[in-house]
Amino acid sequence: MSLNETLSRAMPDRWQAPGLLPSILFCVFVAFFAWSLSRAGISIPALISGIPAMGTIASEMVPPATDRLLPMMNSVLTTFQMALVGAGIGIVLSFPIAILATRTLSPHPIVYTATRAFVSFVRTVPDLAWALFFVASVGLGPFAGTLALIMDTIGFCGRFFAESMEEVDPGPSEALAAMGAKRTDIIACAVVPAATPGLTNASLYSLEKAVRSSVVLGLVGAGGIGAELAVSMEMFRYDQAATIVLMIFVLVLGVERFSAFARSKFLDGARPKL
Repeated sequence: MSLNETLSRAMPDRWQAPGLLPSILFCVFVAFFAWSLSRAGISIPALISGIPAMGTIASEMVPPATDRLLPMMNSVLTTFQMALVGAGIGIVLSFPIAILATRTLSPHPIVYTATRAFVSFVRTVPDLAWALFFVASVGLGPFAGTLALIMDTIGFCGRFFAESMEEVDPGPSEALAAMGAKRTDIIACAVVPAATPGLTNASLYSLEKAVRSSVVLGLVGAGGIGAELAVSMEMFRYDQAATIVLMIFVLVLGVERFSAFARSKFLDGARPKL
């Protein structure tokens, strides 16, 4: 037997022909993607013709305006406070909801199913839709944005808190249950300590998410720096828009660095590198 025949028998094929069903599904996906691409309105000529306008707008953004610096800073502070309060209240409310949505901790299957359905519904509704709903209900301003962020955080943290609790090793919980421990004792002494890394990560990410969302919510009247950005763009004050974008960048970057610091400090036990 030659060396080539020996190697061909020893080494597996790098490419295995897919079956009939995977091939059909792949062709269907490619066809649907091509259809979606045509309906997305993508136009290379329109992009090329819009490049001069992009250059004009970019040139009008330099240098950034400083004539309304203090009101803009106050709006950025309002945006952060709205995100902090919305995320904080949402995280607190998500914890008991997550317990009811955890299969091993929920008191009854009906409660588990109903809570899961509630969390899924809250997650399904976009944060902009929540903002429009609360703006129509309580009026314009940060309160409507805060309520929208609370609902958005509940939808996010409610799911990931429940998944973190379900992934906990059931051994300690079963041992405490065999000793006659109450459900609250099992949750406090076995489930929550083991799920703390997942709960912390989800909480910190929800704060980052709330800061980004709060900027967008301002565009629909929910208060904050988003409203300032919308007014600047409508009045063609692109220099003011540039200042607002830079402020948003600093705010988001600061929250991300704080989140990285908190993860490194409380989860890894290592000194963060700033």
